[in-house]
Amino acid sequence: MSTIPPVPGPLPEEVAALLRAVVEALDIPAPATVGDAERFRAVLDERAMRVVVTLTTVLDGPTGIGAAKWAAAYLRKKLAEHPPTGYRAWDDQPRPDGEAAR
Repeated sequence: MSTIPPVPGPLPEEVAALLRAVVEALDIPAPATVGDAERFRAVLDERAMRVVVTLTTVLDGPTGIGAAKWAAAYLRKKLAEHPPTGYRAWDDQPRPDGEAAR
């Protein structure tokens, strides 16, 4: 088994921004009911596909920090064009005390 050497110092901000965009793409609210699960899976599948396309473009394209910066902006733009909608989210359900869930 190979070991990965530790990365010296913090991640470059452009790489961290790309990783945050990936988390933003995949960390969507859970479905409220079983009936919402099918649409939730479709939304998550589409967002995962956008992540794969973006990361593949970075890995197969020109190297350098500029590629990570461009990819983060591109992914965020695509996510904004296709928000995770079309299903009721668990967070949208009211609590017994009448407050919205967090």
